[in-house]
Amino acid sequence: MVRIRQAEKELDLKALEERVQARWKEQKIYEKSCARAEGRPKYYFLDGPPYASGAIHLGTAWNKIIKDAIVRYLSMRGFNVRRQAGWDCHGLPIEVKVEKKLGIKDKREIEALGVEKFVQECRRWATEHVCTMTGQFQRLGIWLDWEEPYTTMRDEYIEAAWWTIKRAHEQGLLTQDYRVVTWCPRCETALADAEIEYAERRDPSIYVKFPVVGREGEYILIWTTTPWTLVGNLAVMVNPEFEYVRARTKEGTLILAKDLAHILREKFGLEYEIIEALSGRELEGIRYRNPLSDLIAVEGGGKAYTVILSPFVALGEGTGCVHCAPGHGPEDFEASKGYGIKPVCPVDEGGTFTAEAGKYKGLKVKRDDSVIIEDLRTRRVLLLAEEISHRYGHCWRCTTPIIYRATEQWFIRITELKERMLEEIQRVAWVPEWVGSARFKDWVENAKDWTISRQRYWGTPLPVWICERCRSVEVLGSKAELERHGKVEELHRPYVDRITFPCPCGGTRRRVPDVLDVWFDSGVAAWASLGYPARKEGLERWYPVDFITEGHDQTRGWFYSQLGCGLLAFGEVPYRKVLMHGFTLDEKGEKMSKSLGNVVSPEEVIERYSAEALRFYTLWANKPWDDLRFNWEEVKVVQKTFTILWNVYVFATTYMAIDAFDPSKTGDLTAHYKKEDHWILSRLNSLIKEVTEAFESCHPYRATRALNEFILEDLSRWYIILVRPRTWIEKE
Repeated sequence: MVRIRQAEKELDLKALEERVQARWKEQKIYEKSCARAEGRPKYYFLDGPPYASGAIHLGTAWNKIIKDAIVRYLSMRGFNVRRQAGWDCHGLPIEVKVEKKLGIKDKREIEALGVEKFVQECRRWATEHVCTMTGQFQRLGIWLDWEEPYTTMRDEYIEAAWWTIKRAHEQGLLTQDYRVVTWCPRCETALADAEIEYAERRDPSIYVKFPVVGREGEYILIWTTTPWTLVGNLAVMVNPEFEYVRARTKEGTLILAKDLAHILREKFGLEYEIIEALSGRELEGIRYRNPLSDLIAVEGGGKAYTVILSPFVALGEGTGCVHCAPGHGPEDFEASKGYGIKPVCPVDEGGTFTAEAGKYKGLKVKRDDSVIIEDLRTRRVLLLAEEISHRYGHCWRCTTPIIYRATEQWFIRITELKERMLEEIQRVAWVPEWVGSARFKDWVENAKDWTISRQRYWGTPLPVWICERCRSVEVLGSKAELERHGKVEELHRPYVDRITFPCPCGGTRRRVPDVLDVWFDSGVAAWASLGYPARKEGLERWYPVDFITEGHDQTRGWFYSQLGCGLLAFGEVPYRKVLMHGFTLDEKGEKMSKSLGNVVSPEEVIERYSAEALRFYTLWANKPWDDLRFNWEEVKVVQKTFTILWNVYVFATTYMAIDAFDPSKTGDLTAHYKKEDHWILSRLNSLIKEVTEAFESCHPYRATRALNEFILEDLSRWYIILVRPRTWIEKE
C-alpha cells in the first residue's frame, strides 16, 4: 500500500515544485525525454525571442506557459519536438538600458565614450539578462533547451541575416532611397511601423489662414496638430473630387470644403456667406503665401506654395485643405512629387531646427510649438488655437513622441512582394482563424516598403559597402566573404567598420554606418537558429517551422517580419501554424505599469501561491487570444482546485484499501468493478478525448477547464464519496 509522510498531508505546492525541479536537474529528466524522442516524427517549434533587456513580466510568463503546455503535449503525443530557447539581444531595447546605466543622454555621449566600449557594455547587459531571465523561466517549470539557445548577437546568427540581405539584393529588392520615415529625435534613428507605440497625448490644434496671392483679404484655411511642420510647408493639398467654397466672413474670404463649412459658425462663431462653390480641381494652381515666409529660409522649387491635388485628403477633422510639408509627411512627400516640389527637411537628427528654419534655428520641434503659434497670432492669421487629446505615436523604447523626417535610408521593397505575401498567409493555419483572414491580412494589404536601416550601434551591421568614388554597391553575405578583405574580430560595430577594400574603379569601398532593424534579426530566426547557411543539415532536417505563438502585437511585428524574410530567403512563408494570444492587464482591463502601481510580477504570484497555480490559471482563465485580466481571487480558486486534488490523493494513499484495486492480487480487476468504477473510467476517457481535441486545436483553455471540472465534480464530489464506504480502512 502506498504511504506518504505525515508532513505531506498539507499541500505545499511551492515545496513540492522545488523537489520536483531538483529531481529534474539531478536525474537529467529533460535530457532523457529529448533522447527518448530521437527517431520519432519531427516537429519544429520556434520560440519567439524575448528581449534580453530585463526581468520577465506576467505577459512573458504567460507566453512561455502557453508554449510549454503545447510543446509538452506534442512531446507526449510522440513527436520529436525541437524546442530551442531564443533571445533577442540587439537594438534599442538593450541600448536604452545601457544608456541609463551609464548616464548617457544622447548619441554624442556614446561617441565620446567610444562605440567599442558601448557595444561591449550592450553585450554584457544582454548576456547577464539572458541568464537572469532563463532562471525565472525555469522556476516556472518551462522545458526548453536553455543550455544551447539561439541569440541574435552571435556571429553565426548575424551571418544568416547577412545572407538574407544579400538574397534581397540579388532579387533587386534592396534599395537606398530618400523618403519620409518615422523618426525618434531622442534615439536619433529611423523607426519601423512595428516600433511605434500609440498613447494618448495632448497637442496643439490650430487653424491658420494662408493668404492667397493676388487676392486681398482671401485665405486658404488649414488645420494642423503639428505647428512645427509649418516651417517646412510648401503646398496645400485638396481632393480633386470634393466640392469647396469661398465663404465671406469678418475674418476675410475663407476657402474650405463645402461639407465642413459649418465649422465657421459652430467652431469659430463666424457668420458666413458662400459666394462661390468650386471643385477641388478648380483650386489647383492657386498661389498662396506661407505666413512665416519672411522668418524662414526654406525654398521648395517647382510649383511650391500652390494648391495641389491629392486623393489622401479626407473629410474628417479639419477643413478639407491640408497643409503639405513634403519633408515631414509620407503622403505630403508623395503628393508633391508630381509638381516638382523639392522635399525640404529643416530639422536635424535630434529634432532641432536647422539654418533653413531661419528665426527658429536651434529650437526643438514640438517642444517649441508655442513660439510658432505666437508668431502666427502676431501676423493675425491664427483663427483658433486650442489643445486636443489624441492617440499619437511614440518611440517603443524611450517613449519620446516620434516625428517624420525625409532622410536617406535602406529599404526592402515589400510592396513588390505584397501579392505573394497575401497568397502565402492563406497557407497558414491561424488560431483563431480571423487573425489571418482579417487582422494580419489587413496589415499586409497596407504594408509599405520596410525601412531596415537604423542609425545606431548595437545591432546586426548592414552588410553593404559603397565605393566613395563611383558609389557602386557590394553586399556581403557571410563572414568568409568579409574576411577575403581582412581579418575581423567579430561581426559588430566598430569591428566591421574597419574593413575597407578597393573598388574596380580605383576607389575605396566602406561600409555604410547603419545597423539592421531588430525585427529583421528576429525575422530570420527560422533558419538562423538552425545555423543556416553556415550549416546546411539543420535546414534540411527541420525547416519549415510547424508552430509559433506570440501576442497580438506580433501581427505587425514578428509574424510580419518572418513572412517578409521568408519570401526573401526561400520564396515562402516560413511557418505553418500560428496561435495568437492576448496581453495581460489588471482586473480593470488597464495596462500594467509601474506608474499606475498595478504591476503583478510572476514572482509575486509564485510566492503567494505557486508556479503551478500561475501556470494553470493563465491557461484556464480565458481564451488565449483574449486579453487576460489578472485576478487574484481566480488564482485562489485554482489553488483550491489543487488542494482538493491533493486531498483526494491523501485520502487514496492513507485511508483507502488500495489492494482492492490491484489486479496482481485480485486477478481480473474488472470483475470487482462497481458501477461507479465503470463510470469514472468512462469519464476519464471522455476527459482524455476532450483534452486531446483541445490541444490539437490550440485551445488550451478547454483542456484546463475540462480538467478542473473533472477534479472538482467527477472525482472529488462524486467518485470519492461513492467508493468511500467500501474502501475505507480504519487507522490505528
